[in-house]
Amino acid sequence: MAAEVVLETARLRLRRFTPDDVDHLVELDSDPEVMRFLTGGRPTPRATVRDEQLPRLLRQYDAHPGLGRWAAEDRDSGGFLGWFALDPSDDGTQAELGYRLRRSTWGRGLATEGSLALVRHAFDTVGVRRVWAQTMTVNSRSRAVMARAGLRYVRTFHLHFDDPAPGTEHGEVEYELLRSDWRPSSPGTR
Repeated sequence: MAAEVVLETARLRLRRFTPDDVDHLVELDSDPEVMRFLTGGRPTPRATVRDEQLPRLLRQYDAHPGLGRWAAEDRDSGGFLGWFALDPSDDGTQAELGYRLRRSTWGRGLATEGSLALVRHAFDTVGVRRVWAQTMTVNSRSRAVMARAGLRYVRTFHLHFDDPAPGTEHGEVEYELLRSDWRPSSPGTR
């Protein structure tokens, strides 16, 4: 049985994850550059993906319909590209925008394309009141995606990590877009 497709863009198909996606997620998280701003380049262990992360993602689909994390595939080839997320707050009224894509896809505008579609989905379909995202201050590429998706800088803050990634000393940044500020005709939306 094919996984449920949540939405499509010109180049992307976002679908629900299935238990068969363990290898895709392990491979994605094995690239040190993909994980650079998350774990300092360390891969996510297969057991963590299989026994913790993927089961949590699958449970989330029923808990908060329309929100969650989805596998991103190339619309033409069907190849796995990474994932996009609208991770729900506890009450489901807010969603954290996220994305993690294979390095081979970087620089093609796919993160922006998927993020714009998810912001539209969050407000028009799900009806959340706020979409937000965070990254390391030094992650300029991710910050640019957040801005192109219509999110605005809110704050810089500092967290404590036992084993910090390089650049952690500059802090984390938070961006957001409120439903009251979102317009379908905002720059970059269709």
